[in-house]
Amino acid sequence: MISADLNLARRLEAAEAYACAEFADTRKKLNPQCSSAWRNCAGATLVFDGVGAPTTQTFGVGIFEELTPEALDEMEHFFWDRGAEVMHEVCPLAGSQALDLLCSRGYRPIEISNVMYRAVGKNGDAQSPDIRVRIVADHEAELWSRISARGWTHEHPELEQFLRRLGEVCVARVNGSCFLAEIDGVPGAAGALIIHEGVALFGGAATVPELRRRGLQSALLHERMRYAAEHECDLAMMVAEAGSNSQRNAERKGFQVAYTRLKWQLKQQ
Repeated sequence: MISADLNLARRLEAAEAYACAEFADTRKKLNPQCSSAWRNCAGATLVFDGVGAPTTQTFGVGIFEELTPEALDEMEHFFWDRGAEVMHEVCPLAGSQALDLLCSRGYRPIEISNVMYRAVGKNGDAQSPDIRVRIVADHEAELWSRISARGWTHEHPELEQFLRRLGEVCVARVNGSCFLAEIDGVPGAAGALIIHEGVALFGGAATVPELRRRGLQSALLHERMRYAAEHECDLAMMVAEAGSNSQRNAERKGFQVAYTRLKWQLKQQ
């Protein structure tokens, strides 16, 4: 049995922090002129991947080391020096003192998500014979990005520009793989998987509107879980908007909520 405690939170937050830091590293490798960067501060991981990018934020604030005013100063200047707003994903196990400090500095919560987990193992679902799931090749980065963008922007149009540029970076990541689900040979769903110290982070899964409810998401999850097991992962995680369809789908596949997380943004002065 896996307990939802501080040790679990540290593993989950470290995996997501690693995923975003590797994203910034990969973008920098592909385009040395870009300004993507990351660093550690007081146990947290600070990632800048462009102004307004959803990956520009911190992870792990207050759960590896105590959050102090001095550390928060350093974090804020990391983003301000790059022209970005300051945002922190904060696990509730950071404690009330960390939250009180954020409130006293003028931060406000802007997003609620559930961090979910389960043991890596078989789902028990039989995959439909007309569905095929595979890892995309390097030259298919644009295809994967297009399917992902179509799936996500149906409900989140504000992400379209970011998602259109996502494929090349995701496909090029060292410890990540991009999966494509096809039905009768037609690409219909995209998802990513990144591995960090035995944790398999399931991310970015989306299905194009016209092919939903055809089993593509189940097949995509099944294949990524099999891949995680092959690569000796013991823990699977994903993050979903609280109360969303994504959360309900994950719960049907054996995931449960480890904790509810808030994203905090510093108010503009």
